[in-house]
Amino acid sequence: MRTASPNPARRGYARAVITTWEPTAAGVLRLPSGRLIRGRALSRPLPAGPVPAFALYLLGREPPPVAWESRWLAWPDFGFPSDRAAAAEALREAWARAETERVEVACAGGNGRTGTALACLAVLDGIPNREAVAYVRKHYAPRAVETPGQRRFVTRFR
Repeated sequence: MRTASPNPARRGYARAVITTWEPTAAGVLRLPSGRLIRGRALSRPLPAGPVPAFALYLLGREPPPVAWESRWLAWPDFGFPSDRAAAAEALREAWARAETERVEVACAGGNGRTGTALACLAVLDGIPNREAVAYVRKHYAPRAVETPGQRRFVTRFR
């Protein structure tokens, strides 16, 4: 999706181009603010179409390099990150960048850690903590946020 300022030359300001995901693309979650973030499973092939501008990878070990900018957050399978401050910083970066860029959040299976991170992004976007998991399950994947610990992580996320 591209959005440009109307008639930028006449108004004396530079053309602003925003490039985000197509709202109907596989795995794309629309937050209430309109931000679009793609969640996906790294165990599956990269979807056809545009690649992310920035990705946040949630894995127990560092992922292989990719052709786009990425950040790794150490996050064990079926768990949550032990460094809550680093997690909050990484999630805030992903949320901020999603306003103007294609941002992807991914783990091995695309449900537990990815769903938990997407629910935290929903909290940053204004959804109450206790409603964020239901929002992500409704708009991203019914099995998102797999464990009681992951649900607690979302309810305590600030």
